[in-house]
Amino acid sequence: MNNNDDLTLLSIFKNGDKSAFESIILNYQDRIYNLCLYMLGNKHDAEDAAQDTFLKAYRGLNDFKPNASLYTWLYRIAVNTCIDYKRKPLLESLFRRSDTGEEVVIEYPSDSPSPEKNYESKQIQNALQEALRKLSPKLRAVIVLKEMEGLSYEEIADTLDISTGTVKSRISRARDELKILLKDFREQK
Repeated sequence: MNNNDDLTLLSIFKNGDKSAFESIILNYQDRIYNLCLYMLGNKHDAEDAAQDTFLKAYRGLNDFKPNASLYTWLYRIAVNTCIDYKRKPLLESLFRRSDTGEEVVIEYPSDSPSPEKNYESKQIQNALQEALRKLSPKLRAVIVLKEMEGLSYEEIADTLDISTGTVKSRISRARDELKILLKDFREQK
């Protein structure tokens, strides 16, 4: 989706046709959900956070000023929503998960996956998810936006409303912390 399409949808929405928001959701729902999944680490919370993100966006869309892209604005809302979810009390979050907990597995395409390769891939993804969960929300946000979503430093800065220098610093700290957190896993290989 390009910025011109977003501006067209915004104009239609602001002129009273609220159904244009459905197109915005369809254009961004997968990316917002994936961001929330990386930030929160489980499907249930990610679904709730993505839904809350779009609800907040719907409420604020009439006030949106296109000095940033719609994409960046939605990502900022999603990151802040995920940070709010992380601040919820532990007891409340326990009731939001299944008895066994939800396992987050990111599957990567492979030419001919063997059972061993599948197992190894799941082990790597589980270790990465666990390490991401241990990062502070601020560090997790920048590393997810950079490495998983492929945003530029400038887009991350716009999304999080911080300076580019702060983005670079946080990414560096997040990478350093991830190296430490994943050290034991790498040594087992």
